[in-house]
Amino acid sequence: FLLPAPLCLLTLLLPPLGLGAPMSPAEPISQAYSLALYMQKNTSTLLQTYLQCQGSPFSDPGFSAPELQLGSLPPAAVSFKTWHALNDRERLSCAQGAFLALTQHLQLVGDDQSDLNPGSPILLAQLGAARLRAQGLLGNIAAIMTALGLPIPPEEDTLGLVPFGASAFERKCRGYVVTREYGHWTDRAVRDLALLKAKYPG
Repeated sequence: FLLPAPLCLLTLLLPPLGLGAPMSPAEPISQAYSLALYMQKNTSTLLQTYLQCQGSPFSDPGFSAPELQLGSLPPAAVSFKTWHALNDRERLSCAQGAFLALTQHLQLVGDDQSDLNPGSPILLAQLGAARLRAQGLLGNIAAIMTALGLPIPPEEDTLGLVPFGASAFERKCRGYVVTREYGHWTDRAVRDLALLKAKYPG
């Protein structure tokens, strides 16, 4: 018996269980891993849709600007040696901070695009869905940390002061970095969670 697609997604996005009884880390890790894999299937589509809606140079074939970064959004790129040496707390804290920042940045990009591209409902819907999934994964990461007895960092305002007078081009660049890093962090989360899944089998 297969659940309808909306119910499957709802199951993935359910908030963490209550803290009343001890919980094996295997269950929340498995839930988070399933959601991260689901997210991974849609990240390249989101980025391509975003670029196509921004016009040149963003929509030009082969556009890429890896040098563009945001000080308020940590990059996912890290050397394999550094990544592999992370302990559970460091690994999960990095992911928690990244998806907290992504949740807030995707809200900002959605607002920017509502202004810049109000006639692009598909893009706006994809940005909204990405934010919801990032928020769901953030909740799953918190559940894993709780099950492992690790402290959950307090939520912070990662955006800080936003320059509301930013030009359309600056806002398009900002959105490009956010949608690109959303994909990179999702790829990293899949690898993080696969490692934890092997370490804490059900």
